[in-house]
Amino acid sequence: MTGAGRVITFPFRLIFNIVAFPFKAVYRFYVFLNTEPDERPITDIFADIATQPEVRSQLWDQVEAFRMHLLRALLSVILTVALSFSFSRDLSRILAQPLEGEISLETIEVTEGVGTFMKIVLLSGITLAFPYIVFEAWLFAAPGLRPKEKKYGLIGIPFATLLFVGGVVFTFYILPAAFGAIRQFNDYMGFVTKWTPNSYYGFVTNLMIWMGIFFEFPLVIYVLTSIGLVQPKFLAEQWRLAVVIIAVLAAAITPTVDPLNMGLVMAPMILLYFISIGLSYIAYAGRREKHAETQEPAGDVELG
Repeated sequence: MTGAGRVITFPFRLIFNIVAFPFKAVYRFYVFLNTEPDERPITDIFADIATQPEVRSQLWDQVEAFRMHLLRALLSVILTVALSFSFSRDLSRILAQPLEGEISLETIEVTEGVGTFMKIVLLSGITLAFPYIVFEAWLFAAPGLRPKEKKYGLIGIPFATLLFVGGVVFTFYILPAAFGAIRQFNDYMGFVTKWTPNSYYGFVTNLMIWMGIFFEFPLVIYVLTSIGLVQPKFLAEQWRLAVVIIAVLAAAITPTVDPLNMGLVMAPMILLYFISIGLSYIAYAGRREKHAETQEPAGDVELG
């Protein structure tokens, strides 16, 4: 095509590309979902890394891809944090509701108000960006997954978001009981309860984020069982050890180690663990049925 022809047809080609772009994107995504991974034993991969320069180059390409996924996830958090600036004051009032107006928040340091403000918008930003963060993690892992595993992972993103938000909301509703216990103890000791915003909101946001992460545990166990890395029998046999670990984690994220506050955190975590065992049995049964149909060994990793 001559230069004049390109100029004349440019508007038509531009309109065609704009109209065709969504269809091309959907097609490329469909091909991506249904592409089988290049499966090789991990020992061969490490051997190739040590002996073949092109494999080492591919490894650095993967590192670069991971960096880009991480960068995009970080940019999404920055955008949602910026968006949270518009309603951070209302959010701070909502987060202060568990105090029921009986405990005052008094600033002590010069920049304490600014630091508290940033903690609130950071919590909001992470919560809003969580679906996209999980999506970026899925995009990074998807090339190494089978088509069915890719689709399950994509479907799991909304569930992961709901679980994280569920952990945040659950924390909000147990805070009145926790603060009530602290206030009663202070009254018993004769202390005047006055907290700083930095201390209060720092504790609340930290607890909410951790509980949101802990609420992801059932989904993580289901996925690990589906790919054969965890067996439900091992989880069921090690429940006592799991309770000890949960107690340590609860002690680490709660402000005090009194039985009430620790119990408020431990109870849902223990319940989530037993829910995870049930989901693991479901995933394991589905995995065994699939391999029975194809007459292939399950290939699970024995952990216990």
